[in-house]
Amino acid sequence: MEITDYLEALDREGRLLAAAAAAAGPGAEVPACPEWRVRDLVRHIGGVHRWAAALVADGESGPRPFGDPPELEGDELVAWYRDGHRLLMDTLSAAPADLECWTFHPAPNPSPLAFWTRRQAHETAVHRYDAEAARGGTPSPVARDFAVDGIDELLRGFHARRRSRLRSEEPRVLRVRAVDGGAEPGTDAVWTVRLSAEPVVAVPMEEGDAETELAGPADQLYLALWNRTAVPRVTGDPSLAALWQERSGI
Repeated sequence: MEITDYLEALDREGRLLAAAAAAAGPGAEVPACPEWRVRDLVRHIGGVHRWAAALVADGESGPRPFGDPPELEGDELVAWYRDGHRLLMDTLSAAPADLECWTFHPAPNPSPLAFWTRRQAHETAVHRYDAEAARGGTPSPVARDFAVDGIDELLRGFHARRRSRLRSEEPRVLRVRAVDGGAEPGTDAVWTVRLSAEPVVAVPMEEGDAETELAGPADQLYLALWNRTAVPRVTGDPSLAALWQERSGI
């Protein structure tokens, strides 16, 4: 995917999130995050958007603390969120292609600008699903290519970090398969995920044997791997699927 694709996704997902939060109301429970109400979700993602925008705008060479969200409710809180989303969109759209700033995981990206547009698009998409789940009704679809990209970022970015809890004392091999998610029609996007006491090593190919496979259509698998829905199909040793569910939270 290109930077323009991520920007389009970020714009769309951010607008959908705001509409769903407004419809759900600030006190609605967020099913995937039972300790959260919609007001907590909106404060979180609104803060993330402002934090990321500041990092990019200032070309920060290292992390910076999050600011405290305002004690707003209802329409005022949603308006605050919309303002932050627009600030992020404007900042990323205006950033130079050769932007230099801090990034925080090793997923392959051609530049810091690609990193931040990608990361904020997926951050917003997952929380858009949360807001729509709180609202009820049919959630908005996740495009196949975007879902495959998000699975790749999760496996080769987040879980390659030292802080990932996805570890196993004994070496184990997991396969992740997005059915019909490959570059050619009728082909799958596949990752081989090697677990050990060290950070995960995930390669985007079918490599050797695997003990367990997590599979499904890309859009469903994307949400499942972010622990928003159940994995559509699990084959092989169920204990490795249980390990994912227990330790893969970000």
